[in-house]
Amino acid sequence: MSRKELDELKQQIPLRDYLEALAWRPTRRLSRGRWMELCPLHDDHQPSFLMDPSKNLFYCYGCGRGGDVIRFAEIYHQVHFPQALALLRQWRGLEPLLQQAAGFYRMQLHRHTAAVAYLHQRGLRSPELIEHMQIGYAPGGCLRGWLTQLGYPLQLLRQAGLVTAAGYDAYAHRIVFPLKGNLYGRSLSAAAPPHRFLWGSKGGLYRWEQVRRYPELILVEVLFDYALLWQAGFHQVTCSLGTHLNTRQFQQLSDGTAHRVSRL
Repeated sequence: MSRKELDELKQQIPLRDYLEALAWRPTRRLSRGRWMELCPLHDDHQPSFLMDPSKNLFYCYGCGRGGDVIRFAEIYHQVHFPQALALLRQWRGLEPLLQQAAGFYRMQLHRHTAAVAYLHQRGLRSPELIEHMQIGYAPGGCLRGWLTQLGYPLQLLRQAGLVTAAGYDAYAHRIVFPLKGNLYGRSLSAAAPPHRFLWGSKGGLYRWEQVRRYPELILVEVLFDYALLWQAGFHQVTCSLGTHLNTRQFQQLSDGTAHRVSRL
């Protein structure tokens, strides 16, 4: 791989995104946009891991190791340089895979009356809303076959969390909302856990790039709250995807733009 190709790979995989996909959560913000947190590379008891998003570099003052996202993958996964590149290329391929899965789920929505009935029961009837949020339905038992026909290997489907270790669709009988780098599934059955996300980060505030221009924002907890307000014409709404705001979401709310935020 040439130097140009290596640089392109590192640009396509921001270090912070890769760290957060591995459940690393920055909590201590330093100057010039840098972050300090516990090191994921050794048994750390106080924050010693420095991450600089602008330079896409890290350094740990505890174990003395540092570098770019490729070096991090080498150390974290305990592999050599070629294997680290392969892992990162595979991880980069998850985004188009999730887009394919979300597209398949959207095709299924109006083929299953129980899914449409559930949305109507929750008050979601607007075709514009369903298109805006790209709402779909996971019937279960057919996503794996669809994606393997498109050429995606079963190992990648398992890595993404779309297929279980036993080879079954991970999402079944769930309304599905695509997120940035993730999928949220709401079960139609009371017998199953109601909420399900794929592994990794849930991301920041829902559709933040579309709402950040508004001087006043409405912040809600779940996607169904967002959907009802958006359907009613309140398009300055966003969603935190949980009962507590995480560090990234707080950072978005204080990104330099003056917002008046109402939380419902």
